[in-house]
This record gives sequence, C-alpha cells and structure tokens, in this order.
Amino acid sequence: MSSKKRLVILGAAESGVGAAMLGIKKDFDVFVSDTGPIADRFRNQLTANQIEFEEGGHSISKITNADLIVKSPGIPPTAQVITEVLRVNIPVISEIEFAFRFTDSKIIGITGTNGKTTTTALIYHILKKADLNVGLAGNIGKSFARVVAENKNDYYVLELSSFQLDDIDTFRPYIAVLLNITPDHIDRYGSMENYVNSKFRIAKNQQATDHFIYWSEDKNITGKLKTSQIRSQLHGFSQCCNPDSEICIENNQIILNNKNQALMSIFDLAIRGKHNLYNGMAATVAAKILDIKNEVIRQSLSDFQSVEHRLEKVNVVHGVEFINDSKATNINSTWYALESMDKPVVWIVGGIDKGNDYSMLNELVKQKVKAIICLGTDNRKIHKAFKNIVSDITDVASAEEAVQVAYSKGKKGDVVLLSPACASFDLFKSYEDRGWQFKNAVKAL
Repeated sequence: MSSKKRLVILGAAESGVGAAMLGIKKDFDVFVSDTGPIADRFRNQLTANQIEFEEGGHSISKITNADLIVKSPGIPPTAQVITEVLRVNIPVISEIEFAFRFTDSKIIGITGTNGKTTTTALIYHILKKADLNVGLAGNIGKSFARVVAENKNDYYVLELSSFQLDDIDTFRPYIAVLLNITPDHIDRYGSMENYVNSKFRIAKNQQATDHFIYWSEDKNITGKLKTSQIRSQLHGFSQCCNPDSEICIENNQIILNNKNQALMSIFDLAIRGKHNLYNGMAATVAAKILDIKNEVIRQSLSDFQSVEHRLEKVNVVHGVEFINDSKATNINSTWYALESMDKPVVWIVGGIDKGNDYSMLNELVKQKVKAIICLGTDNRKIHKAFKNIVSDITDVASAEEAVQVAYSKGKKGDVVLLSPACASFDLFKSYEDRGWQFKNAVKAL
C-alpha cells in the first residue's frame, strides 16, 4: 500500500491542473475530478504527467478516500460533492492555500471588486522594472501552484478573487491590497456582509510585520476595519489628502502624503480613467513598502500597458474607436469605464445579470451613451432600465453581430465600448472568450 498522501483536486482547469503539477512534484498521489469535459490542453498535461483523472462527473468513492482536497474556486460550498467530503471530515482548501504551503517567498496579494487585474499587473511591472525576482500568478495568467512548481521567485504578485480567499487556512501575504468593495456575487454569498467578510480574509493571517493597503474612502472597507482584528500595518490611499492616506491627489499631482512629496502628474499616467488612478496609487504604496525608488515607480506608471480585456484599445475603423472592456462583469466596473470615456459612446452591454442595479449608471448613460447594444439571451432588465434615457436600443445574439450593429450606429469621433456589466456564460465560455470574439469581429470589419 502506498505511503504517499492522497491529494484529490476538484476541477481541471488552470487552477486544478496547476495544483496537480505541484502535487506530483511534492510526491502526492494525485487524482483530478471534473464534472464537465476537460479542455484538450489540460487533458494533455495530465496525461503527459501520468496523473489519474476523470471527467463528466465525480466518483464519490475515489474522492472521499483523500487526505486533502483542493477545490476549484468556481465550485460553490453548497455543491453536493463538497457536502460529501465535509461529512467525512476531509480538509478542503483552495489552490492558493496549497501553493502557499510550499513557498517561503514574499507574497503581494491583491483583491477587491474592481481593479484587481490591472493593479496586479502594474505591481508586477514595477517590481520587474526594479530588477526584483518576481512571479505573476493567481486569478491572472498561470495558477499560483503552477508557478511555484515551475520556478523559485523571491516575490509573487497574486490576483485573488473572493472565491479563492474563501478556502484559505494559513495563507499569509506580506503585502495585502484591498482596492474596493462594491456589490458583486451576492447570488453566491447571500448578503453584502458575507461578501465583505470574504474580501477581508486576505488579512486573516497577517502579523505585525505585514502590510495592509486599502482605499480609505471606501465605506465598506473602513466600516469593517472598525470591527476587525487586523494585526498588520495599515496603509490608506485616497483621492483627498487626509491623515489616513499615505498617498493622495492634490493639484493634479500624486502626492506621497507622509513625506509631503509630489511623485508625478496624473496626466503622465499611461492608462486613463479615475479608477486607474486609484490602481496606480495602490501599486505605488506597495512599491514604497518594498523600498523601490520613486524614479522606477514614475517610469513604470508612465509606460505600463493596459491588460487584455480591461479598457483595451482594439482598433480605430474610419474614425470609430473600439474598446474591449469584457472583464467588466459588474455595475461598478462598467461605471468606471463609462466615466473614463470622453467621446460619444455606443455601449455593448449584457449577459448573465448578477442582481445588477442599473440605476447607478443613469447619469453617465444620459451624459455619454448615444446607443445601446444588448448582448445577451435575456435583455429585458436592460431595456427597462434605460428605455427612457436612450431611445436607440438593439438586441443582438453574437459578438460579431454586436460589432457590426455598433459600427453601423457609430460615426467618426465615436467610441464603441464593450463593457457588459454582466457575466458571460449565456453566450460565451468566459469573459476572455467574449473579449476575443469581440476583437476578432472588430479586425474583420
């Protein structure tokens, strides 16, 4: 009988297969189980590494003999397979937690409802420019487990969703960044309070030598801080300069408030929008904690390229600009996108609604949107929300049709903005798939 500990992984996408690779490297007996079909590239990786797997359903008998279970963040805690394993007292952790147990490198973890991907990529960009040995992982690109299995970095910059944080145990980032908390995933969490608690798990295990960066103008964050037992050092950032903020804005300058020192003009930032100004401030605080020089930070903020699917400029066709913001899967994210537009907007919106309150967008839509393209299987709520604000609302059923209709409604000097405010799974495999199809359709014009 094998003396190896048995590791069962639920879910066979990037997170699960990354955990499997690390499990094999750390001499576990690994079994991977997925309720759906496994994508070819992941199935090939499992086969090449002689990792046992199943797809199209869970074999409970093969799962409940595990010593440890790593769960995909997409599997809700109410899933039947989770109920079964908890009933027999098998520990269930996230892939983030599993990878953390096999590294002693310093972790910079970034979470928040919006801005995670951009801020994560920006911090990574700054650290790379500072010549630090740094890896990028989490909810962006490769899984943390895969990166730990493949490389030894001194620092890891991780994008962390609330779903990933739900199943941590000992995970402890040296620097935790909480950008903002606005309503999202309430269908899974049941209440805003539960969602806020999930986000705050990023600081759960931090100690006095660690650092917690937060937006000090976010009432959901500051309210929770009053009742939280956070042991790490607090670093606020905000638009308005106040004693709680280490970095802020004054006279269009980014100010290092604790030193009363101007870092750079906000007009020198490479990426536009007020939200990206906030992301840049959060990244700057993290860089200063790591003693990175101001000149390196300035250069990084001024030459950073926007991440894919996040206010990504795709093309300009006969004077009509196309922007891919497919990663905007909630109202708040789309609010920031619309707020940053300075041209008349043909807005592509829709998908699986997560309990959206579209009234938050009324003023921006009134000011900036000339036409709405509804890209989803059920667009009734969008029609109801905006029919008295925008007279031109059209339903489409594909990214290609959305681009063609939007182009026909645009004219020179307009912008076509894909910023759906909804999940993608009614018509697409993922928000990435939605963004790629949008970009391909634009290139085909």
